Amino acid sequence: MRHSAVVTLTMNPALDVTADADQVLPTEKIRCRAERYDAGGGGINVARFIHALGEPVSAVFAAGGSTGSRVIDLVNAAGVPNTPVPIGGSTRESFTVNERTTGRQYRFVLPGPVVNAAEQDQCLDALRRAAASARFVVASGSLPPGVRPDFYQCVADVCRRADARLILDASGGGLTHVTSGVRVLKPSVRELRECIGRPLDTEAEQIAAARELIARGMTDAVVVSLGSQGALVVESSRSERVPAIAANTVSGVGAGDAMVAGMVVGLLRGWALGRAVGYGTAAAAAKLQTPGTSAFSLTDVDRLFGNSVKTGSESVIISS
Repeated sequence: MRHSAVVTLTMNPALDVTADADQVLPTEKIRCRAERYDAGGGGINVARFIHALGEPVSAVFAAGGSTGSRVIDLVNAAGVPNTPVPIGGSTRESFTVNERTTGRQYRFVLPGPVVNAAEQDQCLDALRRAAASARFVVASGSLPPGVRPDFYQCVADVCRRADARLILDASGGGLTHVTSGVRVLKPSVRELRECIGRPLDTEAEQIAAARELIARGMTDAVVVSLGSQGALVVESSRSERVPAIAANTVSGVGAGDAMVAGMVVGLLRGWALGRAVGYGTAAAAAKLQTPGTSAFSLTDVDRLFGNSVKTGSESVIISS
């Protein structure tokens, strides 16, 4: 695998299957059409989107069984250099149905295969080799069954030794067991609430919770994704709100991964974190307009970002 500025890690990838149906009803056979297949899982999506934005990236991911082989083929077809780590279990599938009569989207997600201790170590070894020349490592997505709770802390330790900056987008136990070594943590409000262990109903409470994680030494900065409301960018002495960019939604799957991809590309360009997140919201808006988890075009992202800059809607400073 060639050297890349960004390396992504996906421990629980998926073969993403998307299809349309007129109506989703209980007990009935749902006749689907217009099916498409994409390589999915947080880090794989981020890698595909960074590649679409024209930056060098490579993907490390666990893969097993026939679905794992299909995921590898799709990543190769996307032009992303990759290091698949073989596992004994079969890579999961995720299934999304677009209900055409209502515009609703139904997502069905499987837990993934058990990944044993030896396979976990092989994934860390592959990451260690890939990260040796990387500026950023993006670890994204859920942890599959069997993975030790502090696995993402092990990833942070690998990044520290490689002098690569870690962007972490995780949830549940994978997040709560991280204690140090993260450059940017990107939780949703729900994930931040689970990590802190208390309700976070107001923006002030969300900022305070993010600063609590920074004060613990867990991360240098926190980007709280707010869905259609954009994102909060929180650093130790500064916070700002980055609004979302309006878009006609075709599929919401992968929009959060697109935001991470755009943010990382902005950081590669040497931008301040708030501006980088603004580019991430442009990437997310572009992703909303594509089917399944398919990638967007660089032209669309640059146009959306340029428009947000022209209208002065990049961000609002909350405190400094």
